[in-house]
Amino acid sequence: MKLFLDSANLDEIREVASWGVLDGVTTNPSLCSKENVTFEDNIRAICALTSGPVSAECVSLKAEEIIPEARTLARIAPNVAVKIPVGLEGLKAAKMLDGEGIAVNMTLVFSAGQALLAAKAGARFVSPFIGRLDDVSEDGMALIEEIVEIFENYRFKTEVIVASVRHPRHVIEAARIGADIATVPFAVMQKLVRHPLTDAGVEKFLADWRKVKK
Repeated sequence: MKLFLDSANLDEIREVASWGVLDGVTTNPSLCSKENVTFEDNIRAICALTSGPVSAECVSLKAEEIIPEARTLARIAPNVAVKIPVGLEGLKAAKMLDGEGIAVNMTLVFSAGQALLAAKAGARFVSPFIGRLDDVSEDGMALIEEIVEIFENYRFKTEVIVASVRHPRHVIEAARIGADIATVPFAVMQKLVRHPLTDAGVEKFLADWRKVKK
């Protein structure tokens, strides 16, 4: 499973890239609004930090507006994937953009039916939001299982990005199900690395090392 960082912060992205585990980055308007830099400059800088896909979101609502906006985003860097919310207008845009070779990440997916239509329209990625489903007492990981099964049944090339990840167990469960990608906030990425027994073991070894005759 590939790991993307769900962030628009360059320091966070550089840090995770230095670990050797960064396969791509996803952004959204909420994340970009926190950064003190123009949107285009931020996306360009992120694209320079990873060779993997970098999702930049369209904010237009009609297909005839989404398509030119997506083309503009795709010109920022060759590894940009344009992020488009699922819906009738998004599907129309995805079909056209796929025909032009532009990678589409269809986002805000909350049902297997939405994911199926996105794949048929040519989306390179679909992003089901599992944490937001869990928030309303639905089973986010069950949705991932459904989508992965459907895509495997029909050998869709569309990759499943598990989004709205809230904790390390989400990442592990996604990997067990066979999702292609998890996009993970920086805080959760840090938690994946840490374990209290590892910390305790290091402290014990260091304490014993201090007792060794030098």
